[in-house]
Amino acid sequence: MLLVGLALSLVCAVGALAAAAGVVAVALPGRPEPWAVHLLRRAAATAALAAAAVYSSGFFGVVASEQAFGDGADSIPAPACRDGFDDETTQGLSHHRSSYLPLRFDCVRDDGSVYSSDPDYVWMNRASASLAPAAVLLAVGAAHAPTSRARKTEKASS
Repeated sequence: MLLVGLALSLVCAVGALAAAAGVVAVALPGRPEPWAVHLLRRAAATAALAAAAVYSSGFFGVVASEQAFGDGADSIPAPACRDGFDDETTQGLSHHRSSYLPLRFDCVRDDGSVYSSDPDYVWMNRASASLAPAAVLLAVGAAHAPTSRARKTEKASS
């Protein structure tokens, strides 16, 4: 499952880079017309694929942490809550909470205090939450650009 997640994240990242190259190509001489529509579409694809790459990376990180819990003799409490933390941090560890939206794998102590198993989930959530709406806005802009252009042409000819 982790290899599938890595492959999906890699495919999305490569797609985002290819779409970003398309954005740059529109800015060069010989660009397709109407260039604004092409630019918006390619930028939307870049943002969407980047959001998918970031989110899938975090999603499969949470999946891997969930799978490691309860899988073998040294799997309780969750290895993600123990590995890389000092004894003082993990003292009194009782259970964990995970979420796929937003991404998180939190470790809970007996006293109710919580710490994150991986601080990277914060930037992954923020990046996904920023890139996804940006992709939607760019796609909406690309869809409305031809009608806007037609209106301007119509007004100019009147």
